[in-house]
Amino acid sequence: MQQPNTQSTSELILRETASQTAGPYVHIGLAPSVAGLPARDEEIWNRMAGPEAEGEPIEVVGTVIDGNGDLVRDALIEAWQADAKGVYQPFFDLRNAFNSFGRTATTFEGSSEWSLQTIKPGPVAHASGQPMAPHINLSIFARGVNVHLQTRLYFDDERDANAHCPVLSRIESPTRRQTLIASREAGDGDRVRYRFDIRLQGDGETVFFDF
Repeated sequence: MQQPNTQSTSELILRETASQTAGPYVHIGLAPSVAGLPARDEEIWNRMAGPEAEGEPIEVVGTVIDGNGDLVRDALIEAWQADAKGVYQPFFDLRNAFNSFGRTATTFEGSSEWSLQTIKPGPVAHASGQPMAPHINLSIFARGVNVHLQTRLYFDDERDANAHCPVLSRIESPTRRQTLIASREAGDGDRVRYRFDIRLQGDGETVFFDF
């Protein structure tokens, strides 16, 4: 009779289960409207700032692109940013004029864009005491991405702040730094729009951080 400890190591390794993958389960739980389910009355979603929020209203839009250059249509993105004064708001409440946390997702149809309605964040102090350039922290979850990716979005009209940012300046390659810069474009009404496409692999791969 074979003893329990005589089984080969390869046979003992546990395979990934459905709960260890990002989709479609993440959309069912966190983005029901994208998954085709009824919207809930209270939802953490992509409207991080209301009309009463202090600061410049902006919209951020973009896509997620894989290593083949194809759109990733099932990506979920979580955003974390400071308010206009550079202060993170730790208490989420849908009644707040501004919340530092939000979620968005790419769509299964059309141009598959994700979007955030927020305000332009103020500079936040680095651990060194030097101010970081205004930015939005992003976490990306998607099919095939079993450990979420973390990156940052900076703004192309903050050139001086970007040049002196203690985090952004640590990326030696100017070409690589450019993958973290959102481009300003004309938006709808009074809201400025910034475009930020996230490339998971290949040419122009977005810089990801190991926090």
